[in-house]
Amino acid sequence: MRLLIMGPPGAGKGTQSAIIGEHYRIPAISTGNIFRLAITNRTPLGERIKRIISEGGYVPDSLTLKVVVSRLNEPDAADGWLLDGFPRTARQVNALDAELAKDGAALDAVVSITADEEAIIHRMLKRAEIEGRPDDNEETIRNRMEVYHEQTDPLLDIYRERGMLVEVDGMGTVDEVSARVLAALAERLGR
Repeated sequence: MRLLIMGPPGAGKGTQSAIIGEHYRIPAISTGNIFRLAITNRTPLGERIKRIISEGGYVPDSLTLKVVVSRLNEPDAADGWLLDGFPRTARQVNALDAELAKDGAALDAVVSITADEEAIIHRMLKRAEIEGRPDDNEETIRNRMEVYHEQTDPLLDIYRERGMLVEVDGMGTVDEVSARVLAALAERLGR
């Protein structure tokens, strides 16, 4: 099973990814977590990513693709995976399609978590305070939202046209959202 989860920053994708991954027994792969680990370990990749993120930008396609392809080739992802944070651009969609095609594979579904933007900003500011994330200040968050809408919103149309999009309301408790996500996936996938 090959799944994507999409939605604006702070919509709860990471939380729902973990739940979906556990439910379907597939690894939930977060490019954000991979990037944060590189930053924490102060690798050259991490230093480059840190500069980009602190300015509110997204990591370039070529760099992100290398990281993702490497991770998808690990043994635990052989039977499927859920990607969180990739693809973010039409170019990344094409790159992922090409990688999957090499193995004669395709995506099974794309989950889109939707949420009120002001509620998300409030949620992210609270998370930044709790987790000590210096990249999550209001100006940077609003910039990330703008970049998301410009670059990633159009991807939802691509997956909608392919009949793969599963849209789920991300407002409510974790359990409420999880129940909606798993029900929507069960309907789409028949399991």
